[in-house]
Amino acid sequence: MKTRLFKVVGGLAALALVAAGCAGEDSGSASKDGEYRVLVLGGISAEGPLADNASTSVLSAKAGVALVNANGGIDGRKVKLEVLDDQADPTVAVTKLREAIAKGKPDLVLNSGPSTVADATLPILKQNSILSFNIGPTATSADPKANPLNFDISAGAQDQLDAFPPYFEEKGYSKVGILHGSSSYGEVYGAAAEKTLDGAGLDVVANEEYDVAALDMTAQLEAIRAKNPDALVLDAYGAPLGYVLKGIEKLGWKVPIVGNTSVAATSLISTEPPSGVLGTPATENLVMQVYTSTAYDAADTAVVDLVARMKEIDAIKSTLILAYNNDALALVQAAAEEAGSTDPKKLAEALLDPKVQEAADTAVIGTYRFTADKHSAQPGPEEFTFIAPGPIKDGQFH
Repeated sequence: MKTRLFKVVGGLAALALVAAGCAGEDSGSASKDGEYRVLVLGGISAEGPLADNASTSVLSAKAGVALVNANGGIDGRKVKLEVLDDQADPTVAVTKLREAIAKGKPDLVLNSGPSTVADATLPILKQNSILSFNIGPTATSADPKANPLNFDISAGAQDQLDAFPPYFEEKGYSKVGILHGSSSYGEVYGAAAEKTLDGAGLDVVANEEYDVAALDMTAQLEAIRAKNPDALVLDAYGAPLGYVLKGIEKLGWKVPIVGNTSVAATSLISTEPPSGVLGTPATENLVMQVYTSTAYDAADTAVVDLVARMKEIDAIKSTLILAYNNDALALVQAAAEEAGSTDPKKLAEALLDPKVQEAADTAVIGTYRFTADKHSAQPGPEEFTFIAPGPIKDGQFH
């Protein structure tokens, strides 16, 4: 396990500074001299699972602020956090982000997904030369030529997919079907899934896309079932996951379903009826890809510390796969220590340094691997595992 900056004393101090670090989170005023101003966007008033996911994302940012401020701030500047409720709506996100920038340009912007929000807001951040971290990857969000000051803090589609072939080999699956959403991330995932699985010698018999605004995916499911795959690779997030599972159950299809991390991030599958489907026939053939950090392990002290900081502030309503913003703040702190500056371009350059990536006190992903060619987290296969749906306690599957 890599050496971490966070010690027990720092953890206790972080908990004590939670209120101070987030006291101004609803203020729209420009940052004062010496403060490092961070905006975090999240659909905290959205409907259904998106609200819980956004809540966890925002909560992780607050926990990250507490840790960073306890360890001296960012280049000696105390971090001040402001939360913008974007309702998980790209139009709302654009409006509120523009308003916030007009009142005083922030030093750092974080988001809580989905990728449609990232697609809408990244051009604004680029135009204003604002450092940002994004948890909803798009086709260009990790491309430094397109977005030089943005870093995708969540795993990209390819990072996740590299762990699939060994799992399929273990299970004896040779023919697979793919079902993915029409979101920016879903389209990238669908294309990458087919290329990766085909390249690993698997027979991709079908690759279907559904409209994320649709209420019925039966047509796509029937098209895949007609090809008789050994397993179904599923990309679905939020409400669409429920519609897909309902469609599979309606068809009486008993195919093994292998969900991506978007599936695992949807609270529907970890919640019992009537609000969820845990323990029902809808999930009996489902496994999902998760980070090892979202599967409880008392020996993982970095994650234990993160959970403690988050719980001190509020209840954790979704899985820790939505807690990336804690890691974003830790990465910025480590980058500022290396750069000796909070200039966004200098921070972006420092974030590419493997020494900075190793030193950062991250938890959701052990080590981020940003490069000059790809501003993506690029976690290794060891960061992932496949598990059946189960109850979540304090952000982790137990």
